[in-house]
Amino acid sequence: MLKEKLKKYTIILASGSPRRQQFFKDLDLDFEIRLKDIEEIYPSDLQAVEITDYLAALKANAFEGELNPNEILVTSDTIVWHQNRALGKPKSAAEAFEMIKSMSNTTHEVFTSVCFKTSTASTVINDVTKVTFGDLSDEAILYYIENYKPYDKAGAYGIQEWFGFMAVTKVEGSYTNVMGLPTAKVYQYLSTLV
Repeated sequence: MLKEKLKKYTIILASGSPRRQQFFKDLDLDFEIRLKDIEEIYPSDLQAVEITDYLAALKANAFEGELNPNEILVTSDTIVWHQNRALGKPKSAAEAFEMIKSMSNTTHEVFTSVCFKTSTASTVINDVTKVTFGDLSDEAILYYIENYKPYDKAGAYGIQEWFGFMAVTKVEGSYTNVMGLPTAKVYQYLSTLV
């Protein structure tokens, strides 16, 4: 399928996320991983998907001038957007608790942007998924944070874990987008390159 069509290209995934790496494996794509340490700072006037678009491009631009003509670099960024603010990765248990508690009995949005960069061009695509949580007890939130330590996840939760099974009552849009990669859109975009 697509792997065969892309065989003259080298796909480079610039992400340390185990979930994104697994998605590329599950899409049956050959890829290599190249990482750069990027300070993920964005202008304060950016809102919602503007933030992830900016950060995905920022991560890709770190490779400017380093790509060969047959290489396709893929970078990505995900945020949870709730009550008109971005919820990134929590720095403490208290911050994780505050984030999750604020989303109890409400709907939030998850934005993921993906940048595809070659030696001559750069394109950013994005996706949004609406996620609704039921009523969450303090006890359940504390149990999740203590046992699953969601400090590497935007919004302090993983939809694919115990918490997602217990808390999420509705998902509108791409499920994999909430995990950090809108896989169908990524696959479709790569298909347009060949």
